[in-house]
Amino acid sequence: MKVDHETLQKIAHLARLDVKPEEEADLLNSLNGVLTWMEQLNEIDTTGVEPLTHISMETNVLRDDVVGNQLSRERALSNAPQHDEQFFEVPKVLE
Repeated sequence: MKVDHETLQKIAHLARLDVKPEEEADLLNSLNGVLTWMEQLNEIDTTGVEPLTHISMETNVLRDDVVGNQLSRERALSNAPQHDEQFFEVPKVLE
């Protein structure tokens, strides 16, 4: 498969890209290079190869949640520049 000027314009439109005329030649070469490489991958015999869902077989070792020492509300609020009795006060972000 080859990507031509018209196909490049359709892809750019769908991706909401503004492709300048001087960039078209480089983009066409890059896209056609990727497609050529993909065609080479299609020639590889993959019979008997199981599909991968992950790149490695490692699994995460998770620890149990354990309740430990916690800051009291008063101590946490003591270093806050602005606070009320229960919460940190921050500047309004949304209108």
